[in-house]
Amino acid sequence: MSRPPHHRDGGFQNNHGDFEPKSLADVLRWRWTASRLGLPKRPSAPIPTQPADLAFIRSNRAPAVTWIGHATVLAQLGGLNLLTDPIFSERASPFSFAGPKREQPPGVALAELPHIDAVLVSHNHYDHLDLASCRTLAAQASGSPLFVVPLGLKSWFEARGIARVVELDWWQSQTLAGVEIALVPAQHWSARGLNDRMKTLWGGFAVFAPDCQLFFAGDTGYSRDFADIRERFADRQTDGGFDIALIPIGAYEPRWFMQSQHINVEEALKIHADLGAKASLGVHWGTFELTDEALDEPPRQLARQRAEIGLAEEAFFTLAIGETRCLPPRNSS
Repeated sequence: MSRPPHHRDGGFQNNHGDFEPKSLADVLRWRWTASRLGLPKRPSAPIPTQPADLAFIRSNRAPAVTWIGHATVLAQLGGLNLLTDPIFSERASPFSFAGPKREQPPGVALAELPHIDAVLVSHNHYDHLDLASCRTLAAQASGSPLFVVPLGLKSWFEARGIARVVELDWWQSQTLAGVEIALVPAQHWSARGLNDRMKTLWGGFAVFAPDCQLFFAGDTGYSRDFADIRERFADRQTDGGFDIALIPIGAYEPRWFMQSQHINVEEALKIHADLGAKASLGVHWGTFELTDEALDEPPRQLARQRAEIGLAEEAFFTLAIGETRCLPPRNSS
């Protein structure tokens, strides 16, 4: 049996064009230029935050999303509580004393979360897979959530004492209490260190519940993958596309360095269109200074570019950290 084309000897590759992570020389060139230009600039206004409605979150059984910060979203659908790419630590780093530092506290603290049924991990970069957060979630009093991860990561979790893990290849799925969770392609890469690049898989997620269909992009560059995803699931979406898509809008400058691995706002809007999403939430901004744009620049760009193409604000929106957006249930009529 032939292996899938994204499987390579000792690792994985993207669907549309071979990807090679940037070299150390490229990283040094980027960081030197950013330092010389004084980038990133500090935000011109505070990142919007608001106290989470914990009473609602803990009792809610209807479709809703709550932005906790960065790519961490509490998604409530199908009677389940799902958490995407949880990072609650102070730094997105292997070190507690160095690396990108959190600019705003999580919108919901780990101890304040409702019972989490499943954790969706898109890939193993430190700002998306935080060991301390995962260990705390695995130890929740009501029992460990199911960690749904790309190929190659199950053994990493198990070696760190987290046993309730299922790993998926692209297009494979896991059903939990009547909710189907599928791993889908993204254009990105993986690494926890210097010697494991591309050795574990990465991806996004498509989640199908009776009352809501959700898409989570993880980290990605722009590619034909999103049109492929829409086509692949067309028979599942007879009453419209994904009800909510969680799409990154930050960490995109400079383009010569980031374009192949992180979308900018223009490309995020293209993904929204490619998916045929009913609504999209912009994530992956405002929490960690990872790249050259100011932390508050992505939502400004989103507002400007959304207006230029005549897209309604509610079609692609941002939330304050801690804010919840309720979603109309599918087939509510």
